[in-house]
Amino acid sequence: MKVADVLRSKGRVVETVQSWTPVSAAIQRLVGPPAIGALVVSDDGHGRVDGILTERDILRGLHRAGPAMTDRAVAEFMSRHVPTCTDEDTLTQVMAEMTRSRHRHMPVTDDGVLCGLISIGDVVRHRVDEMRMETDVLRDLYLARR
Repeated sequence: MKVADVLRSKGRVVETVQSWTPVSAAIQRLVGPPAIGALVVSDDGHGRVDGILTERDILRGLHRAGPAMTDRAVAEFMSRHVPTCTDEDTLTQVMAEMTRSRHRHMPVTDDGVLCGLISIGDVVRHRVDEMRMETDVLRDLYLARR
């Protein structure tokens, strides 16, 4: 199964924020509705991925800077070196990269332009569905041969 399969069911809409946005405004976007776990940071307006701001980044920022962090810019707290994938990557490749880099969200790009976002939850959900389908096929084959 590929990233494109996940995006086909999930959609390609990605919530973005600019790096100079106050953290307080980014937090309002994260809590929703709908509640989301990450905002992709893109300053150019054309989908270049400059970073990502996650719930984890905000918690670390609160620990480091205290409540005053909410008046500061997203750029001070975002993760800058974010791994990306393409819609042609397999879920196995994406799971390995998420595990290696310890990122729970991965922007999907096409020629360097943002075209989606997948989370570890999306990957696990689709992998479980895939395994369920394989199990059903194997069970049906077994029962057909009896």
